[in-house]
Amino acid sequence: MIRRTLSAAALALSLAACATAPGPVEVTRFVAPTAGPQLAQGSIFVQSAVGADSLELAPYKAAVAAELVRQGYREAGRAGASQIAEVYVERYQLGRDGGRSPVSVGVGGSTGSYGSGVGLGVGINLGGGSRTEVGTEMRVVIRDAATSQVLWEGRADFTAPQNSPLADRVASAQTVAAALFSEFPGNNGETVLVEVPE
Repeated sequence: MIRRTLSAAALALSLAACATAPGPVEVTRFVAPTAGPQLAQGSIFVQSAVGADSLELAPYKAAVAAELVRQGYREAGRAGASQIAEVYVERYQLGRDGGRSPVSVGVGGSTGSYGSGVGLGVGINLGGGSRTEVGTEMRVVIRDAATSQVLWEGRADFTAPQNSPLADRVASAQTVAAALFSEFPGNNGETVLVEVPE
């Protein structure tokens, strides 16, 4: 497991002091062997996962789009995009007993067979303790628009105390997106813990 520090401008609004520190963002990424030359360039369209509530996903898609532009992509309409980014999100609550229950309906389905396991969690409970925490799990799949081939797939999981500014949907969206795309595209199959500055 590798630890990194997240230093994204997107987190500036969410760095207000809080009594309890949030956990790191757990990030796992998979990169297709031949995808290197295609990533972080060209045009991309960010869309909701199939069956997802687009309104519910709005802050997450906005955060993902901002990070992709930062990486070198240019946002485009679906018809003119060379790549498509599909966004999946689930918000959940970790109770005092460590149990996980949805805060809202999971918005999106499975990421598919490539990188199998990216959406399964890797066994680290970033909550714990005796307090209630709100978690955000985001999965993003980048496909070639013409062939639907998966080029890149990533998962980020983050929990923050319920009373933390980072538990807010917009702040957590920016936090997980910035972590997910830090040092993009990352190493295939690697899981890292990206520290969130207090």
